[in-house]
Amino acid sequence: MRKLSLTILLAVCCFFIGNAQDYRTGVGVRGGFNSGITVKHFLSSSSAVEGIISSRWRGFQLTGLYEIHKVAFSTERLKWYVGFGGHVGFYDGSRTKHYWGDDGKSYTVVGVDGIIGIEYTFEEFPFNIGLDWKPAFNFIGHSGLWADGGAISIRYLL
Repeated sequence: MRKLSLTILLAVCCFFIGNAQDYRTGVGVRGGFNSGITVKHFLSSSSAVEGIISSRWRGFQLTGLYEIHKVAFSTERLKWYVGFGGHVGFYDGSRTKHYWGDDGKSYTVVGVDGIIGIEYTFEEFPFNIGLDWKPAFNFIGHSGLWADGGAISIRYLL
């Protein structure tokens, strides 16, 4: 059974390697102050939606973004993007070192996000890597600007 599973996995990977040039959907990890899972799906060749589930301060946050992608530096596999969206999150104020909350208090935050970044899609492998900055502003909960949203994302391309 293990050999059959390994054979199927290798066949699927070979199929995706052949289709890694342009991707429609990518699923991966996002590492930064807010680490988590990212899913990006292209609606057209230049527009995408991205969903992020991240964790911080023993809580979590759900973020949805709409992004416009453009070729960077005349390199087809290198693209820069800019976008906007919103988030809802829940976290423990005791874990913030008093910067974003009070001890013993839980927070629910709702706000808007911006994003600007650059990503490279590998030709040989079904992966891409991205670097972005995603500032956020909370309207509800502990309100204010959160400008520490930089991260690196690595996605497996479907």
